[in-house]
Amino acid sequence: MTQCVLDHPKDLLDAVGQQLGPTEPLTISQERINQFADATGDHQWIHLDQERAASGPFGRTIAHGYLTLSLAAYFLPQLLSVRHTSMGVNYGAEKVRFPSAVPEGSTLRATGEIISAEESGGGIKVVVRMTMTADGADRPACVVDTISLFYP
Repeated sequence: MTQCVLDHPKDLLDAVGQQLGPTEPLTISQERINQFADATGDHQWIHLDQERAASGPFGRTIAHGYLTLSLAAYFLPQLLSVRHTSMGVNYGAEKVRFPSAVPEGSTLRATGEIISAEESGGGIKVVVRMTMTADGADRPACVVDTISLFYP
């Protein structure tokens, strides 16, 4: 794993274009999918009914797209660490796409690129384009531009 470690939020200004990762692998279990379904109320059969899903379009259950997206919070600290920070805040996301499904049992990894960084409200606002891909997949599972604020 290649984590970008910066000493101060202002160092993000000079890190634009830096490639990040890959992260450690994370296996997407049926238990995680079930917990996400319970947390969100999305109990569609393609996520939960293993018997029906076996004869469905993906051959087994798949993770919710929003479950995959939520893993940005898990992967981002593995990609980027900023020291001498009083606080980091998730500001939002842009350009979210789910090019391929994540079948249960898949192993995900993420890579990233620092797209932009600018001063904002006493901190530094940074956009990291994160690409999450399941091992063996032809296309990414999720591509998202995450926006974070880091305060000194």
